[in-house]
Amino acid sequence: MHFTINGQSHEAEVDVRTSLLDLCREHLGLTGSKKGCDHGQCGACTMLVNGRRINSCLTLAVMHQDDEIVTIEGLGTPENLHPLQSAFVLHDGYQCGYCTPGQICSAVGMLDEVKKGWPSHASADLTSADLDNAEISERMSGNICRCAAYPNIVDAIREVADADAKVDA
Repeated sequence: MHFTINGQSHEAEVDVRTSLLDLCREHLGLTGSKKGCDHGQCGACTMLVNGRRINSCLTLAVMHQDDEIVTIEGLGTPENLHPLQSAFVLHDGYQCGYCTPGQICSAVGMLDEVKKGWPSHASADLTSADLDNAEISERMSGNICRCAAYPNIVDAIREVADADAKVDA
């Protein structure tokens, strides 16, 4: 099977029952995305597929052969961090760090959803999204942090969202 992950081409012969998460972790050595609950409830495995965030533990790799897949490893490097990675460091948006890759991938997808004007369940106005704390929390509710670093995670996301809003203005 052929996959495009983090802009690179990969060939892998895996069982058709292999999840996208297991393909990346066990067959391609991309261990940034974590296996938390393996039931799609914690978000530690969140990746971006064609720009949309998904729980990679719940989807079969074979379904994504023609997709553009991005893991945490594809967002930035230690020398050139993605803005959300930098903001998580600055705001201490992690404690143990286990959920951090999924949180960051989810936040990247979430900010793209906001740019596209997609409302959430917490959106007061369906025509524009005001990223207050309730809106960010609702949009990130699929990602659990057992260390409870939520206020710092929200601060990190807000910093990047505010910087993006200034650039777009």
